[in-house]
Amino acid sequence: MGLPLRITFNDKDYVYQILNSNLINQHTTELEIMLDGEKVEIMKDIKKVWILKDENNPIDPELVQALGRSVSLRLRL
Repeated sequence: MGLPLRITFNDKDYVYQILNSNLINQHTTELEIMLDGEKVEIMKDIKKVWILKDENNPIDPELVQALGRSVSLRLRL
């Protein structure tokens, strides 16, 4: 598990950790993230947009997209 990372979205701060960071490379399409103590799995769809793997999770889709972009920029996906 990596260091806690921060993202600000809609004037609210979130803390997240990348759980599967050792398995990430430039072809990665799925990520496991611990967001504020809750495990969240996100993936890239056909349009290369980050979405939730579990559709029953009430997280804002724009926040999911921001998390995916943040990880992509940090790890050069």
